[in-house]
Amino acid sequence: MPPTTVLLTGATGFLGASLARVLLARGHRVRAFLRPGSPRATLAGLPIETALGELTDPASLRYAMAGVGAVIHAAADYRIFVPDPKRMWEVNVGGTGHVMGAALEAGVPRIVHVSSVATLHPRADGSPATEADAVEPEEAIGPYKQSKAAAERLVEALVQRNGLPAVIVNPSTPIGPYDRRPTPTGRVILEAAKGKMPAYVETGLNLVHVEDCAVGVVAALDHGAVGERHILGGQDVTLREMLEFIAAETGHRRPFRLPRAPLYPLAFLAETAARLGLVRGEPMLTRDGLAMSAQRMFFSSEKAARVLGHRARPWQEGVRDAIAWFRAQGMLGA
Repeated sequence: MPPTTVLLTGATGFLGASLARVLLARGHRVRAFLRPGSPRATLAGLPIETALGELTDPASLRYAMAGVGAVIHAAADYRIFVPDPKRMWEVNVGGTGHVMGAALEAGVPRIVHVSSVATLHPRADGSPATEADAVEPEEAIGPYKQSKAAAERLVEALVQRNGLPAVIVNPSTPIGPYDRRPTPTGRVILEAAKGKMPAYVETGLNLVHVEDCAVGVVAALDHGAVGERHILGGQDVTLREMLEFIAAETGHRRPFRLPRAPLYPLAFLAETAARLGLVRGEPMLTRDGLAMSAQRMFFSSEKAARVLGHRARPWQEGVRDAIAWFRAQGMLGA
């Protein structure tokens, strides 16, 4: 795609910060769609335009679409636990519908919808799942996965029914710099790097450096197949392997493994405390998180490698870069 103005939703988020940089490096102009008052530290110093609005406000999206040559929709509410799932659904599903509707109305010729491997069903035998392993929203675990699956089905329907020129990409578990909130996996890395994760429940996940993921998303502007999924992953890793690596890197004691079943009552209590406002933020232990951990969330990026030229560096580099960024931000403490 020749250099053009790309409307980027979720620009201040974890993946969005890297997407803005990759787009600029490719010669594109970036118009970041931002909520009023949204923190912009991860975009500081970048030569980008801004358009203020809300995903739930179609008028602000129509204004932001004026004159753009492409849209990358990367905004989403990414939390394992939410006290009120309705708000998450409004953003992840309703917001996606508004973005796609505004893009259709404006005649935007190319759209990349950043979905997630949350819309895919991990295989029971632990082998890597592919784009063919789609899950229906009602089959997914928890509000986040359910809402992302519903949003993806919505985009697919618009492609088929209205000719929406949208490509779907499915990042696995990005790790690396600019994880300011941080994401659930980033929080695990941060707490482990602090030496504050003495125990864990075993699971498997697919780790990809956030910058490699961003390169794959931008490549979808040029090479992605309209209406099709493309998994942007890295390597399959057990949680034990990741935590032991972090312990070795930071000089902390390696955590020990806990059984899953006895933790459900504790997860219920943690969620109750969060709903009542007795603790700040998202609880580390949740029932949905425990249910997800029972699955080996392994995925194949063979299609993205073939179609998009996607490549992923070793997962250890992503962990190191995440720790280095947390340290630079003062998030590791003294």
